[in-house]
Amino acid sequence: MIERDKMGIDIDHLRSMNKAERIAVTEHARRRLVERGITIGDIMKCIESGEIIKQYEDDRPLPSCLILGATETGRAVHTVVSHDAEWIYLITAYYPDNNIWEADFRTKKGC
Repeated sequence: MIERDKMGIDIDHLRSMNKAERIAVTEHARRRLVERGITIGDIMKCIESGEIIKQYEDDRPLPSCLILGATETGRAVHTVVSHDAEWIYLITAYYPDNNIWEADFRTKKGC
């Protein structure tokens, strides 16, 4: 397992790994992508152009993070990923809901 410092996952490191053949998609994530019409290209674009807005350092088996980015068509998307030395693990991806998120999609309403 890869060691991480207190800063959590680094977006530049994710970008260096950001290739379709290095993204492992869980069955849960695959189903959600199909349901939501999100492609692997959208996930790659989100990682390429996005920013980490939340770290989940206590997630197991690996720490994960929430990335706010855009799809290939420019629509805002949230992507949750973790990684080890070889793979980016896609946990889930979804379009942020205006009823739950502030207009900037970085902050949950009421938090």
